[in-house]
Amino acid sequence: MSTLTLTATRPSLYKTLFATCIGNALEWFDIAVYGFFAAYIAHAFFPTADPSVSLLLAFGSFGVSFLIRPLGAVVLGAYADRAGRKASLLLSMSLMMLGGLIIVVMPSYASIGLAAPLLVLVARLIQGFSAGGEFGSSTAFLVEHFPERRAFIASWQFATQGASTLLASMFGLGLAACLTEPQMQAWGWRIPFAFGLLIGPVGLYIRRHIHEPTATAEAPRCDSPVKTLAREQKGRFFTAIGLMVVSTAVNYMLNYVPTYATKTLHLPGEVAFSATLIAGVILTVVTPLMGLWAERVGRQPLMWGALLLLLVTIFPGFWLMTHFLSALSLCLLVGWMALLKSIYFAAVPSLMADLFPVSTRASGMAISYNVAVTVFGGFAPFLCTLLISATGTPLAPSYYLMAVSVLSAVALMSAQRLPR
Repeated sequence: MSTLTLTATRPSLYKTLFATCIGNALEWFDIAVYGFFAAYIAHAFFPTADPSVSLLLAFGSFGVSFLIRPLGAVVLGAYADRAGRKASLLLSMSLMMLGGLIIVVMPSYASIGLAAPLLVLVARLIQGFSAGGEFGSSTAFLVEHFPERRAFIASWQFATQGASTLLASMFGLGLAACLTEPQMQAWGWRIPFAFGLLIGPVGLYIRRHIHEPTATAEAPRCDSPVKTLAREQKGRFFTAIGLMVVSTAVNYMLNYVPTYATKTLHLPGEVAFSATLIAGVILTVVTPLMGLWAERVGRQPLMWGALLLLLVTIFPGFWLMTHFLSALSLCLLVGWMALLKSIYFAAVPSLMADLFPVSTRASGMAISYNVAVTVFGGFAPFLCTLLISATGTPLAPSYYLMAVSVLSAVALMSAQRLPR
């Protein structure tokens, strides 16, 4: 296909946003649902005499699936840099649907024994591999189509994550209100996963009718983007990882809230899902607004403000919530985390895109993003559960969030020094 064909018409901003972000929405919907319904998944596929061990196994499976994400980032990111963004986006969507289908139809441990948790792990690995290439390809696709609006349009990557969290929370709240506990454990938790499958075919259809960005079509192809990253762009790569650290940690803490609230704080499920519902609304609405604001005042002032506020308020926030435990205190803490995440997260995708040239952009963004998500996000629920068990205090998650805030602050200072 010629460059002239690819660039004959400038695509619609909204069609491009929808086509690109729908895959991101499906990815994060499945992730949020798994985190929200982890207690039921543990009962169905990882039953043990000790419920805490079952929960750790469920979150361990959640975390292990993230170990393959960097591999997916390497393979699909390089594929996007060589074959184009569109081809990679279609492949990642198809794989995500396959993994979701396996989880929906998988019989429980009581029916097929050890095969159940093993096959669930396979499904999560397929989804992890798929998700590895989604962020880099889709963000590169967006900023290369509309470079003059990069802060705003790239912020929608994370606004769709908020929308997915919102939708998953609505499922959790509705199912908790409508179904009994035995019904939830038997089959109710499968309903949101089944709904997620409906998103996939729509996304595939739309993605087949999008055009490759002009910058991708005209840029020289890099035979080995991964080698180029390792040899020439290591500083940019590690800076991109650091920028993502705090954001992904907060994101997975929000996914962990239903389990944390019910198992550690002993609050009702309705309260926990209400808190995540509030977080979803904030993430969905505030993130693109912050993207617009970043176009006016710059990205880094917003990022620094959010980082410093998180660092100095997160421990007092957890302390106040646990000492004045109520539905209101939980919702206020979760809402505050979601607000700070929205401010910081809105500017991250476009800043990461600017760190890499077009020839390695999809690979650089995909691999750095997924290393950060794997190490600091995917295992966050597991680490927080472990920290709470080891320290005996419900304040333990705040220690983790303070530590990652410092890491991202170092990365943001490094980004300021790198030449564009």
